[in-house]
Amino acid sequence: MNPPRGQSDLQTQHIGELMPGFRLPLLDGGGERSLDDFLKDHKGTLFVFWSGSCAHCLRYDAFFNSFTDCYPQLGFAAIASRINETREQMISAARDRRLSFPILRDEGARIARLWFSQQTPRCYLVDHGGRLIYRGAIDNFKLPEDPGHLEYLKPAIAQFLNGEPVARADTPSFGCAIETVYYQLPKQL
Repeated sequence: MNPPRGQSDLQTQHIGELMPGFRLPLLDGGGERSLDDFLKDHKGTLFVFWSGSCAHCLRYDAFFNSFTDCYPQLGFAAIASRINETREQMISAARDRRLSFPILRDEGARIARLWFSQQTPRCYLVDHGGRLIYRGAIDNFKLPEDPGHLEYLKPAIAQFLNGEPVARADTPSFGCAIETVYYQLPKQL
């Protein structure tokens, strides 16, 4: 059996390489979607590893909801991979927060591991061919009115859409852990 695309070296991940494909169910029960489904008819797609219970993700709800209006050339989807977060919790968060973007369910965080994502939110901008263009944080998690606020994702998107090399293609992420040692410990020691 041939390894899925983008899985030639499972120990590292490099900007410019093919990302591993996937087929995941939509959280809302509307079927399944693949990496290629999001890439077709778009110049690229932004995937963000997301959690309904992560306060860091909550901060970006408006940005995620408006993403496809702001960037019609790009696809967008959230991938819910957080271990021990139930489907019902995610559905409730999406409903209560009026989230309108597609959310894929990555049960067991299999895709998160393949994509080297350890926290939410973590962004991956992928070009039409499935190659990694940008990975990391949306910003430095300072409020926009803070003089120290730095945007990471928006400049990367602008450079990509303008056909320019992305100057800062990899930024450190922060947020809630997708999987922690805590979840692997027995209930009683």
